[in-house]
Amino acid sequence: MGKVVLIGAGPGAADLITVRGARLLALAEVVLHDALVSQDMLDLCPQAIKVPVGKRFGKRSTAQAAINQQLVEYGLKHALVVRLKGGDPMLFGRADEELAALEQANIEVEVVPGISTAFAAAAATLQPLTKRGCARSVAFFTSSSAPELPETTQLPDCDTLVQYMGGQKALQTAEILLAQGRSPNLPVVIIENCSLPNQRIQRLKLADLQQGLEHCHGPVLVMIGEAFAARNSLS
Repeated sequence: MGKVVLIGAGPGAADLITVRGARLLALAEVVLHDALVSQDMLDLCPQAIKVPVGKRFGKRSTAQAAINQQLVEYGLKHALVVRLKGGDPMLFGRADEELAALEQANIEVEVVPGISTAFAAAAATLQPLTKRGCARSVAFFTSSSAPELPETTQLPDCDTLVQYMGGQKALQTAEILLAQGRSPNLPVVIIENCSLPNQRIQRLKLADLQQGLEHCHGPVLVMIGEAFAARNSLS
């Protein structure tokens, strides 16, 4: 019986994976990877059997139960198996379900954290998620949920809001915030394909977000709050 390691691949760029994550990838016999993991990242493990198990909104994807089963099957046959996840495994990564399946099979498991997209987006836009005297609380949320569960219309009450997988739900988010009395001029930053060569950044107001995001095709992060108001020195 071997060991399974859940590794955070980070926001996209291959050189943003942690040193520990890259070292384990180079030793892995099998790598089960998300759809958003780049080829440059997979080049770090040329020796491994690569199994795509990604999920993409609106596209046919591998069921989570099937992923859990594959992790257990490979973990019983190979010395080192890696589950490579975008961002950080412990944030919107369904890690709890995979950990439970491995623990029930008595397979040793480890988690290697990764750079979550929110932190990479703040770095890419040169705008912190917190700001002294303006924003001292941050909430990460997603409108997506398990298929059998209803989507929530409740949003966190924080100074800074970061919506993962927000491309399809940005309109709904704007409508809820405006209905709550938030200012139409509240700053919004949209980042698409964070950290990749085709990264795209848009700076909007909440009233603009109400029109939705029609021209985004890659993974989108929506950041909302006064902390994203442009500094005088920021061109």
